[in-house]
Amino acid sequence: DVVCDKLQQYPIPFVVLDTVMLAKSGDPLLQPDAIDKMFTQLLPRVDLITPNLPEAAALLGCDIATDETTMKQQGEALLYQGCQAVLMKGGHLSEKESPDWLLTQDGQWRFTSPRINTKNTHGTGCTLSAALAAIRPQVSDWQNCVKQAKAYLQQALEQADSLKVGQGFGPVHHFHRWW
Repeated sequence: DVVCDKLQQYPIPFVVLDTVMLAKSGDPLLQPDAIDKMFTQLLPRVDLITPNLPEAAALLGCDIATDETTMKQQGEALLYQGCQAVLMKGGHLSEKESPDWLLTQDGQWRFTSPRINTKNTHGTGCTLSAALAAIRPQVSDWQNCVKQAKAYLQQALEQADSLKVGQGFGPVHHFHRWW
């Protein structure tokens, strides 16, 4: 409620909503009423949402997409809810590459990236959303924004193993360009 109120009070361009609702384990991070408010109140106030497949299914109250056709259909349903653009993240699909679909009122664009063999993927979705928010004011449209943000994330994943921090699943390498 507070976020919706503040977006109404302070209209800012290029609001990116990372729809974090589920833990990697599948456990919910939001109460059902909060998911409903995100769907009905927050989505119409943002420019881009970035759901992965389980998050899109939770928002829509349907099964998780298992192919790109269903993935795009779910993205269209989310777009219909009122946001300006949807970036459906296909990392949960079992394809050789990780396909993402950008859907706007003007069209649909497919982006793919090769999967990186690393256990250090912590923060992948958050990193992509943050990159999108940082890059969008610098480019003319969402397609160029997604292209640049995905390139940044791909490099952060490729360099993730060089960090050697902690144990278990580590983070992507956010500072790969400088370190």
